[in-house]
Amino acid sequence: MKIPLDHICVRTGVLCPRCRRLVSSGEVKEFEVDVMRALLELETRSDFKFLRDAEYIKSVILGRTLILLIRVKGGAIHPRHLIRLGRALSEKLGKRVKIVNTAQGSLREIASQLMYPARVIGVNTLWLPDGTVEHIVRIPKSDRRYLPPDTLALENILSQITGMNVKIRMEG
Repeated sequence: MKIPLDHICVRTGVLCPRCRRLVSSGEVKEFEVDVMRALLELETRSDFKFLRDAEYIKSVILGRTLILLIRVKGGAIHPRHLIRLGRALSEKLGKRVKIVNTAQGSLREIASQLMYPARVIGVNTLWLPDGTVEHIVRIPKSDRRYLPPDTLALENILSQITGMNVKIRMEG
């Protein structure tokens, strides 16, 4: 697995000057070191072979949930494997883990992975008079219970992942 820190530093927990600088600058958060260590441990298991071709992007904590962004080479990984990996990481880290494979690219696919089990009805593009573009992810009102109370944080995470201005709207 490709990670931003050195494998030896992550496995031992003793950071070299370069890795320590990345953590102290805030580019890599303190809790992410534990996440990377757990991923490197799981990479050796036979049911998580796909992690060898994966790249760690970032981890974000949203409430009691850890959202893990990875990019799997080739992009086509069955969601069942990601769910199984999320469960294994949950056991190791003691938090609920949701994994998003950013290799698939489209906003709808990433939003679907991030908001599961809530359904994504569609994604609309809104061109504003000042020349900016806003993408609106539409969710049924009946699926509101699956989302965290603070959808603004979810919008920020989606915007960071995709690099687009994203809003979430409830419909129906």
